Amino acid sequence: MIKLIECPRDAMQGIPGFIDTAIKAAYINQLLEVGFDTVDFGSFVSPKAVPQMRDTAEVLELLDLHHAKSKLLAIVANVRGAEDALHFPEIDYLGFPLSVSETFQQRNTNASIQEALETVETIQNLCETKGKKQVVYLSMGFGNPYGDPYSPELVAEFVEKLADLEIETVSLSDTIGVASPELITQLFAVQTQAFPQIEFGAHLHSRPDRVSEKVLAAVKGGCQRFDGALKGFGGCPMAKDELVGNLATETVIETLEKAGYELGLKKSELAEAMKLTGFVFTS
Repeated sequence: MIKLIECPRDAMQGIPGFIDTAIKAAYINQLLEVGFDTVDFGSFVSPKAVPQMRDTAEVLELLDLHHAKSKLLAIVANVRGAEDALHFPEIDYLGFPLSVSETFQQRNTNASIQEALETVETIQNLCETKGKKQVVYLSMGFGNPYGDPYSPELVAEFVEKLADLEIETVSLSDTIGVASPELITQLFAVQTQAFPQIEFGAHLHSRPDRVSEKVLAAVKGGCQRFDGALKGFGGCPMAKDELVGNLATETVIETLEKAGYELGLKKSELAEAMKLTGFVFTS
């Protein structure tokens, strides 16, 4: 079974104009109707760092969760953010960005990799106390533009540390869209075989014309969950090519269904979400 994680948070966070709280909530409520396994709906981070997400708590209050089967995920960048997120019983997952690149870890969370690993451990303990789960995103998991050390073996060292902390879900992240299909398959195959107790996901960025081949490469390697954003909105602010964005969820769905996977989505609700996507991101 392959899980789909829809990421409106990632799609919205780089939009310069503030999206009204009610519009955000209406959009996420529609996404909850589709049947995604999880919706990455917001983040508890500094409003100075990500002003678009300053209303995450208010958005949460407006979500209709009575019939929703999707789980909710919120991104945090430090222990304080985790503590804020854990005040809300509706949130199932806390996502933390741990980078394979020292430079990007500093830029992204203003901390060293060692400090970030200590944060992961603290958040894991908090999650276990509150009955939540932590998803660790291995940023720059397929290479980095800074000249920092990188190799598949280095990724494996990071995963081993996460396994020691009893992290159950790790998402390998191609933050700048550099991964080749060959590397994607290799990386997932090695990790899924070495750490069968961990559920591995893919948070890939890609040019639109390469989404399908990257999805199939990850599946071939044993990937069990995919992050996407409808129409491919969002991506790394440092990506040099504006076409390198999130995987377009509709392309991921089409690719997986053609490969024979049943995803259990409500297509009529998906169509409505697609219409709303155009309104939310272009109005």
